[in-house]
Amino acid sequence: MRSFINFCRLGVCISVGLTTAARAAQAPARHVDERIDVKNLKLSTTVQDVVVPLPGEIFTALNKLGSVNWGEHVRTDKGGNFMERPRVALLLGTVIADGFIAVQAQNAPAVKDIGQRVLKLSQQIGVGNSITPHAKAIIEAADKARWENVRLELDRTQKSVQDAMNELHDEKLSQLVSLGGWLRGTEVLTAVVTKRFSPEGAELLHQPDLLVHFQTQLQQMPADKAEFKAPIIHEISEALGQVRPMIEVSGPAKITQESVKKINDITTRLDFGIVTRE
Repeated sequence: MRSFINFCRLGVCISVGLTTAARAAQAPARHVDERIDVKNLKLSTTVQDVVVPLPGEIFTALNKLGSVNWGEHVRTDKGGNFMERPRVALLLGTVIADGFIAVQAQNAPAVKDIGQRVLKLSQQIGVGNSITPHAKAIIEAADKARWENVRLELDRTQKSVQDAMNELHDEKLSQLVSLGGWLRGTEVLTAVVTKRFSPEGAELLHQPDLLVHFQTQLQQMPADKAEFKAPIIHEISEALGQVRPMIEVSGPAKITQESVKKINDITTRLDFGIVTRE
């Protein structure tokens, strides 16, 4: 599979969790027909030679496009209690994404709760030991309102989860963590862009290569393991097929306001399915 270094035609992706994440300065004005170029964006983690953006990489972009009320996107629902490891992995990805949202809102109680939930979910899929230091650091940094430290630990958390699962040969679970985070991030991204539509904001959704990657990974889930046959996994696979033509634009074509709204409807439904018990 070709490198995803060039997949981001976005100018920014879910709140850059490293040093650039804390910058909320307004972006320079762009001509309405100019595509956002993300080649200089510091991407996140590599999974099976594919660069996958962490949830932290999109929120900074949105702040650059205009002020966002992040508090209204902070989620307090803790999600269902699942035993199936693929479902736990998906939920873990969404919870890590929720952590970035809570940081953007500077909601310390929510961040500390998320730190505990990340640790619990990581323990359920057998990688808790790798996450304990990060969870502790997240909680301590939130207590002191050191938000950039929290962002850094959230980025490290997702990478540690994925590295630990890869060492255990649980690469499929690692992919589901990334997918869960991407879905939650896309849900919030499209909610923000729908509320204040602009071509630049819609351009953040131009991720066709990443979408193909996730589709491929879902198609390769172990068919002989019952836990990977959860309805939500099949539902996500079908939904990605619906989203793909809406973001796979080329040339002068733009992602439309209608498409952004439809993608928000789809990702909101999928996110609800991830956090609730059927």
